[in-house]
Amino acid sequence: MIRALLICLLNLAAAAAFAQEPAPAPGSPAPESSAAPEAPAQPKAWNSMSPQQQQLLHGYQDNWNSLPPERQQALARGSQRWLTMTPEQRAGAQQRFAQWRAMPPEQRQLLRQRWQQFKALPPERQQRVREQFNRFRQMPPERREQLREQWRQMTPEQRRRVMQRAPPRAALPHAGGQHHYPR
Repeated sequence: MIRALLICLLNLAAAAAFAQEPAPAPGSPAPESSAAPEAPAQPKAWNSMSPQQQQLLHGYQDNWNSLPPERQQALARGSQRWLTMTPEQRAGAQQRFAQWRAMPPEQRQLLRQRWQQFKALPPERQQRVREQFNRFRQMPPERREQLREQWRQMTPEQRRRVMQRAPPRAALPHAGGQHHYPR
């Protein structure tokens, strides 16, 4: 379960330009405020995109004007993001997208829901989650698996308590220290 959430943070960013649900890349600035309703997305004119973006999105050209404005905007943002990636970043994104497409629809829906839950967190909490995720990724594989196993053996109540008591980054042990709860 925690692994699915962690994979979600990586996969949805890469798949956003192509999947049905647009999502910002991890590490991107949080939305300004979730309290104020967002203004409706404005349609994106095909001709307003660069020739490189149009080439990437050529499969959408014939039905571009029938796409919802939110989808047009997401595709335009995703194509622009793709154009700024290095070849290594593109290869990683393609690999993550292949993993996303291989997931059963139920698992993709669950990950979309978790992504929405993450986006609903206050910006400070989102940052903590990102930091904890990055620290988790830097751990040796054996330690990550040990933490996953501990997490799997916890009850939902135990997991909730662990997540509530997780200290801010400044209070955590430095590299090499033992962590007493999964990240």
